[in-house]
Amino acid sequence: MTGIERRKKKEDQEMMIVKVMVIIITERDGDEKRKKKNMGKNMQLSLLYVVEFTMVAFTLLVVDGQRLIESPIVRLDIQTNQVTMSNGIVNVTLSIPYGFVTSISYGGVNNLLATQNVEKDRGYWDIFWNRTTSKRARKKFLENNFEVIMDTENQAEISFKSTWNASQSDELPLNSDLRFVMLRDTPGFYTYAIVERLEGWPLVYIENLRVVFKLQQDMFHYMAISDERQRIMPMPVDRETGKVLDYKEAVLLTNPTNPNLKGEVDDKYFYASDNKDDRVHGWVSSTNPPVGFWMIIPNDEFRTGGPYKQDLTSHVGPTVLSIFVSRHFAGDDLVIKFQQGEPWKKVIGPVFLYLNSNSSAMDNPIILWDDAKRRMNQEVASWPYDFPVSEEYIKSNQRGMVRGQLLVNDSSMTLVSASNGYIGLAPPGDVGSWQRENKGYQFWTKTDAMGNFTIQNVISDKYNLYATVPGIMGDYKYTFDVQVTPGSSIDLGSLVYNPPRNGATLWEIGVPDRTAAEFFVPTPPPEFNTHVYQNNVESIFRQYGLWEQYSVLYPENDLVYNVGTSNYSKDWFFAHVTRNIGNKTYISTTWKIIFDLEIVDNASNYTLQIALAAAQGAKLQVRFNDEKVVEPHFTTGKIGGDNAIARHGIHGLYFLYSIEVKGNLLVNGTNTIFLTQAIATNPFQGVMYDYLRLEGPHQ
Repeated sequence: MTGIERRKKKEDQEMMIVKVMVIIITERDGDEKRKKKNMGKNMQLSLLYVVEFTMVAFTLLVVDGQRLIESPIVRLDIQTNQVTMSNGIVNVTLSIPYGFVTSISYGGVNNLLATQNVEKDRGYWDIFWNRTTSKRARKKFLENNFEVIMDTENQAEISFKSTWNASQSDELPLNSDLRFVMLRDTPGFYTYAIVERLEGWPLVYIENLRVVFKLQQDMFHYMAISDERQRIMPMPVDRETGKVLDYKEAVLLTNPTNPNLKGEVDDKYFYASDNKDDRVHGWVSSTNPPVGFWMIIPNDEFRTGGPYKQDLTSHVGPTVLSIFVSRHFAGDDLVIKFQQGEPWKKVIGPVFLYLNSNSSAMDNPIILWDDAKRRMNQEVASWPYDFPVSEEYIKSNQRGMVRGQLLVNDSSMTLVSASNGYIGLAPPGDVGSWQRENKGYQFWTKTDAMGNFTIQNVISDKYNLYATVPGIMGDYKYTFDVQVTPGSSIDLGSLVYNPPRNGATLWEIGVPDRTAAEFFVPTPPPEFNTHVYQNNVESIFRQYGLWEQYSVLYPENDLVYNVGTSNYSKDWFFAHVTRNIGNKTYISTTWKIIFDLEIVDNASNYTLQIALAAAQGAKLQVRFNDEKVVEPHFTTGKIGGDNAIARHGIHGLYFLYSIEVKGNLLVNGTNTIFLTQAIATNPFQGVMYDYLRLEGPHQ
């Protein structure tokens, strides 16, 4: 039965039901007597009726002699150019055939979306793509061919499909099926997408795939990303009247509508989050009562790059995002590169757009944030959902489970538990390849205090098992493939991670946690006010212009770190960047690590372990005890495109280098390691160190 036929049948059934307005007044006394007053004709209420209040459909039931009014049913109202989904709580209108979300009404507000924008610029799925990475990506809205998939009292699901064919040589070679779902009793709606390439299709690069909602700028002023990151935000006009800084996203607020924000910088990259930390984010309106508009991402299995991948969440507009594919904080490594003829299929989402309201939140928007977190926990617990109609969406009975325990064998003979580590299944690849993986599904969880883990709801396929453990350098990879089948429960037992190590630790700088957060982060340049959050808790590295402070602190001579007396939290700058010598001219910088060795074994090899938390167009060169030697003893070559320095990210993609140091390069007494960031054409080139360690002779 087609969607149109289902709808006609439903309308015919509704016409056969007697419609009546009923007011039920209940009084409790010792005999539990009830008094009822019916408006209209007296009727025997032993049958099922539809009761309509102001065009909202309810069902009236008699259960054990008691009349109960149930919640409104889900309805579809299909017009020539639009379709509206409603459930008595929220109405969502989408354009036909394009699938743009043009209106969301809730809590007495006719439209929460930006009515000042054209209809295609309010709520939409889009994708940035090209045939080569050398040209700017083209934007395409995912759209077309409307169809009703389900239309019942409890659920409506609609589809907007786009199908590619070979005659569309200049179009994105991708099929897409965008779904929107509304459930009964649910204050919001769900959306997901099925994207597909067929065998034989031409090559294409996909840089960004996301869903976007733009809200009424005169209503929504308070943004919340986490418990710590909540604040009153600038207005779009404040950016228009402000001063653009080193790149267009960063704007100095010179005359903001809220004078408390004057002198701050607004930049959408301030509000980025790791995938693992981004389960809910959104905005609260200034209306009475306030309305919360929340993006809930219940699971990460469909997002690229693993749990540490960073991406945008919300920003001035006000704009709410859920990004599934992007090069943010990663560069070309996270661009999906499909070769000629390569097939692909993936289900993205569902994500949930949740709406809430509470009059008490007028002076305390955290009330709505806390409620959104409660709803988020419900959505997470419900994953995988059972309601999506598409057969491509894999339900729980088609998934499997993998469990085990991870232990670490590092510098002693005693195994220790890999506590609070991230462990997951991702498509097969090399050690650490999960952070650059961008086509398949990934399934991650955290280990408990004993290193135990259970990875649930894994889609059937062949995977590798990967892990990263706080305080332990490097990446773990299980030796064998893991084949998950429907209903399988795989116990891998106790696994042992032997992290990279060739000798005993002679000294170390930093903490191996894949970030540079433990190092010295300066205050912003004095011309910029500190960017603070509503509860006065701030991420100190999420400030504009921090890279400029290196040239202020080290105007002529570069950083020198003395092992044993220096403190990395005070003396190790968070980013190894270029030096600004004026007139937009930059030079490379060389940092020194000075350390003492009492006795050097010239016949043995030592190891310098360097873990990088980020890199942007950099070339790191390492020299031992001779800064002038022409050829460095080690070089990374040109690496990185994560832009984490400019985008206040504190980490991007992780690099690990185990550098063999011949004993004859070291001397008894004082030694110096020279670290040169050799490429210097702009202020954002450089690396962020995660951790450095010198190991003694190989054992």
